[in-house]
Amino acid sequence: MARLIAITFMISIPALWLSAAQAAIYELPGDGVTVVGKIQHTKTGDSDTFVALSRKYDLGYRELEHANPDVDPWLPGDGTPITLPTRYVLPNAPHKGIVINLSEMRLYYYPPKGSKNAGKVVTMPLGIGRKGWQTPLGKTHVSNKIRKPSWTVPESIRKEHKEDGDPLPKVVPAGPDNPLGQYALQLALPGYLIHGTNKPRGIGMQVSHGCIRLYPEDIENLFAMLGSRTPVHIVDQPYKVGWNGQQLVMSAHPPAQEKKSGKQNYASWTKTIVTASNEHEHTNINWERAQSVASKANGIPQPITDLGNDASSEASHNSNADEQKTESASEAKNHS
Repeated sequence: MARLIAITFMISIPALWLSAAQAAIYELPGDGVTVVGKIQHTKTGDSDTFVALSRKYDLGYRELEHANPDVDPWLPGDGTPITLPTRYVLPNAPHKGIVINLSEMRLYYYPPKGSKNAGKVVTMPLGIGRKGWQTPLGKTHVSNKIRKPSWTVPESIRKEHKEDGDPLPKVVPAGPDNPLGQYALQLALPGYLIHGTNKPRGIGMQVSHGCIRLYPEDIENLFAMLGSRTPVHIVDQPYKVGWNGQQLVMSAHPPAQEKKSGKQNYASWTKTIVTASNEHEHTNINWERAQSVASKANGIPQPITDLGNDASSEASHNSNADEQKTESASEAKNHS
């Protein structure tokens, strides 16, 4: 595993960053706080693209695109300010094993007690199934860990490729041309893997046949950290709400199944807020701000409560200040 480099100068909650395109590791804050990380900023170089920047900062392509809607992802230009959405509301799911949030296209791993990284959360971007090949929801576990996997191609995928003039063999051997990459985690969910890829530009996109893809560096580190039978919980939470002290914080992502329609599920995000606010008495929700967060769906967490005192102004000031900080910154028959 690559050497860990502390970046506590950018985040108030201690965090560690493995090298470029490798997962961020954050201390779990406790005390009911479910928000980790800080927004960062950088400026593009002349040859940068969002694909390159995403891998450099361990973000998914769509994450970067939605956080910077006014920037051309292929020709951003030299010196263009870029927001790096590296602050996260943890998904509403048990802090145990792997949690995958499809709309966010992000994985969260909570190492077990007694392990080297116990008390932390590891997060990394991923690619998921495209339309017609959606990644399924549900609870499962890692049933097998496979180094240098070969890929036994399902007949449905061979048929699709043949029709597209790109025939595939029945078995793709391990190696640089294998779509599964160098490491794979076989799930107890029949036919599905969490695996690497030989096409990392697809991370942060809906491009697979249902499997979950990670950057090569991320799957290598995840593979080393976890054991077989690690629980896996696949959820779809486009609207996440969590507590950061007395502030209720919300982030929104375009729903995976509603992405192209542009529709917004108001019942979903309002219910999420109401459920979270019930945890604290006298929570004063700013519904106009919440609707703005849901509508923008840029993945950046924002406070949606008014505290009604000096603490509210201070929290708002600190939130804005945080965002101003800048850094120059074995065979398996499976889907793929």
